[in-house]
Amino acid sequence: MNIILLGPPGAGKGTQSAGLVERHGMKQLSTGDMLRAAVKAQSPVGLRAKEVMDRGELVSDEIVSDLIDANLTAMEPETGAIFDGYPRTAAQADDLDALLAKHGRSLDCVIELEVNVDALVERITGRFSCAKCGALYHDTANPPQKEGVCDVCGSTEFKRRPDDNEETVRTRMDEYRAKTAPILPGYEKRGIVSRVDGMAGIEEVARAIDGILG
Repeated sequence: MNIILLGPPGAGKGTQSAGLVERHGMKQLSTGDMLRAAVKAQSPVGLRAKEVMDRGELVSDEIVSDLIDANLTAMEPETGAIFDGYPRTAAQADDLDALLAKHGRSLDCVIELEVNVDALVERITGRFSCAKCGALYHDTANPPQKEGVCDVCGSTEFKRRPDDNEETVRTRMDEYRAKTAPILPGYEKRGIVSRVDGMAGIEEVARAIDGILG
């Protein structure tokens, strides 16, 4: 199957994509991961992307399409693809349809992880990690067993991502609604959109997604 996982940053797309890879042997195609891999490999498209990013500019839809094209070419035909956070715009949705058709594939399902904005703000702003080993924590949902001490390595140094703040989260949510949500009606007309409560527990969300995929 070829599916799209949609939802604002923090909705859990990456976590659920990783679970689908493990449970179903699918391939996660995240634009960020693909960009980093292409730049590291110094592939032709990677070099083009690096040149753009070095100028502080956003990577074009053309470059993203080339990345997806290259990754689909490298995949076995029977391996399903998970598009994590892509497409983000109507133009990218059209590009994806064309790329899938080129590789003899079609889009089977679009799953939107629905979130409550206030709850999402709490989820994201409460995240922090051990500065030494990277173990993940949350102020309320998953604090260290002993306050100020990492459960895994015993370090007392922790860090938070600078963009894990309320203003940034709400801005991202507004951007998602403005740019990405408008692509959903087109997919709804095709009868391939399903929605899952992204605020539920990780395992519960995974079961709901598996139920949709059959």
